[in-house]
Amino acid sequence: MTTNNLVLSGTITRSRRFKSPAGIAHSVIMLEHKSQRYEADMLRNVYVQIQVILSGPRFESVAEDLKAGVEVQVQGFMTLQQGRNGQNRLVIHAENVELKT
Repeated sequence: MTTNNLVLSGTITRSRRFKSPAGIAHSVIMLEHKSQRYEADMLRNVYVQIQVILSGPRFESVAEDLKAGVEVQVQGFMTLQQGRNGQNRLVIHAENVELKT
């Protein structure tokens, strides 16, 4: 199976920008999502905080707008990233971002 596509909306809680040693621009945001969904005929509260990585020149035009408090919808793929502390975590690599505010 090769499907790996996710669409998630939420509010940016943190953001940072940097360039890789190869000169590629990256924006890294922490996205906070809150909603309610039905599961087994019961309404449940859903809360997710996940890191989103936006890489390359196509995101440079919106990079300055990706600040705390801004609502966005991202579409991309999920992958495992190992932090400096050795802990693995899921992150989203964005393929598209849409500002909502």
